[in-house]
Amino acid sequence: MSMKIGIIDYGAGNLFSVKNALSFIGVESAIISDKVDIEKADALILPGVGAFGDSVNMLREKGLFDSVKANAVKKPFLGICLGMQLLFTKSYEYGETKGLDLISGDVVKMESKSLSIPHMGWNELEIKQDSSLLKGLEKSTYVYFVHSYMARCDEANIIAECDYGGRVPAIVKKGNVFGVQFHPEKSGDAGLVILKNFAELV
Repeated sequence: MSMKIGIIDYGAGNLFSVKNALSFIGVESAIISDKVDIEKADALILPGVGAFGDSVNMLREKGLFDSVKANAVKKPFLGICLGMQLLFTKSYEYGETKGLDLISGDVVKMESKSLSIPHMGWNELEIKQDSSLLKGLEKSTYVYFVHSYMARCDEANIIAECDYGGRVPAIVKKGNVFGVQFHPEKSGDAGLVILKNFAELV
């Protein structure tokens, strides 16, 4: 790998657990927070915890929004949890906020009459399409979710989903842009396989 995977620090990420997971599987990475490093990285990870609107504001305030959007289409890119939601056109969390618009779709509040929201805990991935991100995974794979909002997008962009009071997109893709709604860094061996597969796209 000629240069590290860049984990983008914009003030709303679960940075160190992602970096630790990559280190555990022998993948070199660095936490980065400026446009120069975003340009230089061979691949990018956009983590995220918190509210959609706050995160967009932080990306803009740090002058990273346009850089992230431009570089996401040029190299392997992975959005994690809120970082996945930021890939979409807009979110309706606390009003309407425009996202990176790398994948067409909206982010909407999850609703269930019988299940508690947020969706928190382990849930099984239901694979809809083959993907290099899923190479080597067991047929029945459980991963760890924590979220109250979900993506609503074209089925062509959904690699895997889970069932939580309805169909919830769990892995999305467009070109070299991937998003995972769950936390691979908290998903045991399955999450490490997914991170390793992502690193091998470089």
